[in-house]
Amino acid sequence: MFVCHGNICRSPMAEFVMKSLAAKVGAELHIESSATSREEIGNGIYPPAASVLSMHGIGSNGHRARQFSVADYNAFDMVVIMEDYNRRNLMRLIGCDCENKVWKLLDFVTDEPCPCTGVDISDPWYHGNFDKTYKEIEQGCKGLLKYLGY
Repeated sequence: MFVCHGNICRSPMAEFVMKSLAAKVGAELHIESSATSREEIGNGIYPPAASVLSMHGIGSNGHRARQFSVADYNAFDMVVIMEDYNRRNLMRLIGCDCENKVWKLLDFVTDEPCPCTGVDISDPWYHGNFDKTYKEIEQGCKGLLKYLGY
């Protein structure tokens, strides 16, 4: 489960990038995304985020923002956040990461990944550079696939 603040930019970008990469290597993974906030629930992916995915041949049709829940924490093996701010808000929703499932996406760009030690994925909502964010997400997703053995 990929998680960001609103589930309209970074986490759905990560969801669809990871689905694309997993399909290319034949990895059968259940991949979704969600938000820590309720602000964008029901909204589709932000158009500039959809555009940058499309430029890389990745579709994002059908996405609707939703909020992360305790049931999600229980259902998923990993919860991959985009930044420290997401971790703080996630803990408000679930109480604690008692099963050590929470990672930051850029934790996976090192040879020895360690939970929540990586740098933050930059938020294109504020800086507008969706290409930069796409590159960070792609790098993190490739590292995550490697970490998972693909």
